[in-house]
Amino acid sequence: ICNPDVYESRMEKRSEVKNQPVWHSKQGEFVRCVEEKARLIFCFPWRRCMGFNDVTLDLILNLEMVKEKTAEEIKQIWKQYYSAKDTFYAVIPVSSPCCPLPLREGYEFFMGQWVGTELHYTALINVQTRGEGAGSQLILYHYLELQKEKGIVLMTAEMDTSFLNVVEAHCLANQVKLFYATDRPELYDLVETFNHRPSEFKYMAVIAELEQNGIGKELRPDGDFENV
Repeated sequence: ICNPDVYESRMEKRSEVKNQPVWHSKQGEFVRCVEEKARLIFCFPWRRCMGFNDVTLDLILNLEMVKEKTAEEIKQIWKQYYSAKDTFYAVIPVSSPCCPLPLREGYEFFMGQWVGTELHYTALINVQTRGEGAGSQLILYHYLELQKEKGIVLMTAEMDTSFLNVVEAHCLANQVKLFYATDRPELYDLVETFNHRPSEFKYMAVIAELEQNGIGKELRPDGDFENV
């Protein structure tokens, strides 16, 4: 259980936190119910600034209480809690991308950059025009504390909602699993080529894999990649 003083302090700040898009839920009553049930396992919302995350998993999840649980049980706890939030999440089995985002017509490419266990996404056009001044439009936070013992990595995200909505951000996040957590070496080769042999990188090869796996299909009004 979280320290009572810390918990009380966080509860006092909930009125501030609830206005943040990443934590605001459209299912208020259901959220309160889920939070009440999860109180023993989860610590409650914290304040943080986009791009300056110093939160470790123990500030979100009571690691002592999940120590004896299996990876599958932890996965279900994580999914149950975050399914009530206006954000997205993942549980990644242990195992700098360039990812296309389907638009109404064509694609927009986003460049990913790892900063420790954080994956920052920025539109490629921003990188080309602003260089190092290009800000992060999506950040995926990966928590490794359960990696060795349970064989899983937990993930959550923050996004700049003036650039991306949850569905678009989820499309980019799914490509991390596609290109990194894969048994097909040719997929990770695309990442290696982009990073180490950029002159050989083929953007259409990435788009082909995206279409073949149906990632981002819901972003097209007609739901049909073949009309591009």
